[in-house]
Amino acid sequence: MLDKGGKSVVALMTALMAAIFAFQLNASMLSPALTTMRIELGTTDAQIGLTQTVFFTSCAVFSLFLPRLGDLLGRKKVLLGILALTAVGCVISALAVNVAMLMIGRVIQGVAGPVVAITLIMLHAKVTEDRKYAKLMAILTSVNGGIGGVDAILGGWLAGTFGFRSVFWVMVGVAVLAIILVVCFAEESTASETPKMDWAGVVFLSAAFLAAYLAINEIQKLAAANWLLVAGEVVLAAVLFVIFWNVENRQKHPMVTTRYLKQRRTWGLLLTTLLTMTGVFAIMNGIVPALAQDPDAGAGMSASVVSFATLTPYALVGLAFGPVAGILASRFGFRTVLRGGLIVSVAGALFGVFVSNTPTVWALVVMSVALGVSYAGTANIMLNGLGVVLSPSDNPGYLPGLNAGAFNLGAGLSFAILYAVQNAFTASSGATAGYAASMFGGVALLVLALLASLCIPKVGEAE
Repeated sequence: MLDKGGKSVVALMTALMAAIFAFQLNASMLSPALTTMRIELGTTDAQIGLTQTVFFTSCAVFSLFLPRLGDLLGRKKVLLGILALTAVGCVISALAVNVAMLMIGRVIQGVAGPVVAITLIMLHAKVTEDRKYAKLMAILTSVNGGIGGVDAILGGWLAGTFGFRSVFWVMVGVAVLAIILVVCFAEESTASETPKMDWAGVVFLSAAFLAAYLAINEIQKLAAANWLLVAGEVVLAAVLFVIFWNVENRQKHPMVTTRYLKQRRTWGLLLTTLLTMTGVFAIMNGIVPALAQDPDAGAGMSASVVSFATLTPYALVGLAFGPVAGILASRFGFRTVLRGGLIVSVAGALFGVFVSNTPTVWALVVMSVALGVSYAGTANIMLNGLGVVLSPSDNPGYLPGLNAGAFNLGAGLSFAILYAVQNAFTASSGATAGYAASMFGGVALLVLALLASLCIPKVGEAE
């Protein structure tokens, strides 16, 4: 299958998929290896957990502006730089002799955060026919929720058999393979206009986002949170965003035109993404696994097998259904399929209330499959795709970058809000009521996300 440029779309998809693999392994492969890392580096769980936090924070910040830099310098060039730095970060982490060195490596690895956004923009530059793009985009994005759980299983086996350093060396190998494939099969592309990068805008937007992100991380501590620090960080984030807005208004070629920020394609999509992530992320990545392991109010499963009833079905079904969602989007449109996914997600979270009161293994599996189809395999993919197809031709990178920031903020807010709801009801009415209340909280947020999605304009009418 050749496109008008003469290169195989299949070869391009292979190269872009390898780049996404290189990022995804950095994000998910280490989870089962954290205990091994703590033991081999002679440190604490809190310090190892902090290395994960700095990685995801780094991912979030780099995601804000690297897609726009790709618009201006060349997306292939920027993607190759990202993959090269990711490999360097993995080498530093593999050679780490203490937590400080490991943290430096993980921060550098965080440059891979915008890989999915950049690959989707590169694909759109090559495949401009909407229906074909929807199908191919869904295949790429379906990997973003985890490689069917195989990445985590492999990471656990490598760490247990060869030590945690082997996990990073495998990441290096995948990153190098991705570099080779991108060099051979991807073509360069840029935005229709390529002025100089607005670095002042980058600094103030990144600083504002970082302050907000740190505030959310502190809020996640709940009763142990320093609320004075939270208030200071929130105020700082607001001040920095106001400065960013004023800087952009004065720039001849701003990173993000404030006119675009006022449009529904921007705030409608970002609000939908934020509410969707806040409503579902902590449920599947925290509350459901906790319910499955709870010996008193839950199913009492062991930590070694809980993933097979919760996260593995969720990831596998999401990976398998992603291409189906792409076919549906090519026929019915991104917005319609997104709303369908959100409606089923609401139903899945409502079923979670039943599961909270009747926590059997099979009920947990059914809930995981339902949310795997509706969120991981549908809503997540449509939100990523909309970030690309709603972007203007003169600035294709700004919306995918901001959307990546909304995904990250939503993930943090999800743990802060849903855990707060759970703890409040657990304290007053018991553990079962706490689990059920957190599910109801997810339902409420997903309903708000569905309402927010009504504000997203049709593709082609965003101008």
